[in-house]
Amino acid sequence: MTGIVTRFAPSPTGRLHRGHALSALTAWTAARAVGGRFLLRVEDIDPTRCRPEFEAGIREDLAWLGLDWDGPVRRQSDHLADYAAVVDVLDRRGLTYRCFRTRKEVLDAIGAAPHGPVEAARPGPHAPDEEAELLAEGRPFAWRLSLDRAREVLGGRAWDALAFVETGEGPEGERGLIPARPGTAGDVVLARKDAGTAYHVAVTHDDAAQGVTQVIRGHDLFEATHVQVLIQALMGWPTPTYRHHPLLLDADGRRLAKRDRAETLQALREAGVPAARVRTELGFG
Repeated sequence: MTGIVTRFAPSPTGRLHRGHALSALTAWTAARAVGGRFLLRVEDIDPTRCRPEFEAGIREDLAWLGLDWDGPVRRQSDHLADYAAVVDVLDRRGLTYRCFRTRKEVLDAIGAAPHGPVEAARPGPHAPDEEAELLAEGRPFAWRLSLDRAREVLGGRAWDALAFVETGEGPEGERGLIPARPGTAGDVVLARKDAGTAYHVAVTHDDAAQGVTQVIRGHDLFEATHVQVLIQALMGWPTPTYRHHPLLLDADGRRLAKRDRAETLQALREAGVPAARVRTELGFG
């Protein structure tokens, strides 16, 4: 068995569709072709949208496609304390700040920014007196990662050296060693008062904890890689190689999405479509 470890990490917010099948089959095939390991992770940190029946559906759909996985399924909701500990480490190093601005307020500021959206996406901490007042009022807040402080902690040379290896192809044809540009995302949210973690913290923590060596996912997550490389550097975690693949589109040219009610694997199965046909259509016949 080789050292390659891939993973498929869907959120149980709906049933899987062909786009999910493409990602799962790509990751599974990459691992199995060289005797590596394929992991299944359930990213269920959003308690308002994730449901147990969708998690059961993930397992059912993957089994129908003929995919198996190694070890137990990792459910992120079982590890919220681990993610909170990551935010605590970053906070103790002065890398975070409380942000009481709502998502709409930040988006409005980005839209109105006269010199582009980047600076507006870095709202910065509130003045001490204002923060104390907002805390006393019990206003909800998010913990944001300070890019300015991250640059200071890493130092200019390490900051400039942030990079990842793309073994597939990015949306604009990016391939090979890609310089990371975490600054374009602004001061990303690490956690909210009413939720123990955010996506970037949970996914980087789990990739490190599970020994994932190659992250295989769609083009829609290519930009997220730049932020995740920064978090990996700040936490001293290894950076996997990355392989991004094109997204499947519907008849109108839009990417398949749960919110648009893309045809599910469950619906295909119930209509009598064989799993082998789906695999062949996706290039895994």
